[in-house]
Amino acid sequence: MKLYRDEGIVLRTRDLGEADRIITFFLRSHGRTDAVAKGIRRTKSRFGARLEPFSLVDVQLYRGRSLDIITEVATLDAFGQLIADNFEAFTAANAMAETAQRLVAEGVGDRGQYRLLLGALNSLARSGHEPTMVADSYFLRALALSGWELATDTCATCGRPDQLVAFSVPAGGFVCAADAPVGAAHPDKSISALLRGLAHGDWTVVDQAPRGARRLAEGYVAAYLQWHLERQVKSLHLLRSA
Repeated sequence: MKLYRDEGIVLRTRDLGEADRIITFFLRSHGRTDAVAKGIRRTKSRFGARLEPFSLVDVQLYRGRSLDIITEVATLDAFGQLIADNFEAFTAANAMAETAQRLVAEGVGDRGQYRLLLGALNSLARSGHEPTMVADSYFLRALALSGWELATDTCATCGRPDQLVAFSVPAGGFVCAADAPVGAAHPDKSISALLRGLAHGDWTVVDQAPRGARRLAEGYVAAYLQWHLERQVKSLHLLRSA
């Protein structure tokens, strides 16, 4: 079928030629997909603002030789408009979108990752929680869905459930005293509890965490994220400085 339809999240846009734009989608059933919105940069474009980053859309596409072509689009939820009014939320959304592009395969649907990103963007748009914490929880849970779950309740090396006194990124999370490698971090109880809350989406714990613990936990999450992605998330430094 040359034409197909799907629900999706706009992850990124970039200009093409004088009037077109390439839109990177995370489609519910077709995964990461690049498509061309022809004439979108013209004043009378029929697409208007419906393809702004972080928008949830219903889109129809035509399969092209190199890039698919957008033929119809309807807004389902304008998350982008709400997020853009808050700089911290906007930088968090950019870092999340960049991470999704790295974790989601091209042309392959991933309902778990899709639902996770959709929920995180909804939280940012509705001001449900602190944006940096929404992003950090998203990072850890997205990594878990990709096979890199942070060990929070048992030692990442031996599996024992007690004496988890250290944190090692290469080991995979918390480790017991016997398995703590040289150079492992030793977070205090408030940071350890917060990291567990972020990894499990326990917002009662996250929202009650001291501000100092939140700032320190960000460093652990950033290190864990970029270790497994094997490259820097460019938007992350903007989020940390927001």
